[in-house]
Amino acid sequence: MEPRGGAWQNSNVENLPPHILRLVYKELSLLSSDPPDGIKLFPNEEDITDVQVTIEGPEGTPYAGGLFRMKLVLGKEFPAAPPKGFFLTKIFHPNVGPSGEICVNVLKRDWRAELGLRHVLLTIKCLLIHPNPESALNEEAGRLLLENYEEYASRARLLTEIHARGPPRAPPEAPSTSAPPPGPPDGPQPKKHAGDRDKKPAPPKKKADKKRALRRL
Repeated sequence: MEPRGGAWQNSNVENLPPHILRLVYKELSLLSSDPPDGIKLFPNEEDITDVQVTIEGPEGTPYAGGLFRMKLVLGKEFPAAPPKGFFLTKIFHPNVGPSGEICVNVLKRDWRAELGLRHVLLTIKCLLIHPNPESALNEEAGRLLLENYEEYASRARLLTEIHARGPPRAPPEAPSTSAPPPGPPDGPQPKKHAGDRDKKPAPPKKKADKKRALRRL
């Protein structure tokens, strides 16, 4: 799925030199086997420049309980130029634009080739904890963050509830406390003959018979 607004470049696998592709593949393998806390990588084996992840909303923030999909786009100048980041899940955040583009210094002037993708993902997760209203792409979110935090948090929680909640998990089944109905006894059962089915149960003895037996005693 493309970012909202389709704002990303096509695959740059053919534009990156082989030694850079090997470095990217190695780092993505490490991210898959040892991911940062709250971040999960979904590698695209056909296009390793398409780096998709999910980020859990940090506790104590308006994004808690949400699961946010985002991606990094590695351009043809990578790693000399920083990757571009996009949220695929709609989010109310000062540093996320209307098409999901992310504004954070590590993706701009603070980028250095040796930082790596792990550092970028951790920085974006920290952005959910400490938004930066001074470089806001969503001006309304930035204004509310400065002037009315409760309103900002309410809006952020609402969009998290609508767009970032996963399907509800089915509750675990409670162990049954009632005993199962008795089954048939073990072992082969004798066959019933036709004559047995025709037999009627003997009628109960009358009370008069009991009285006569008592008089004889």
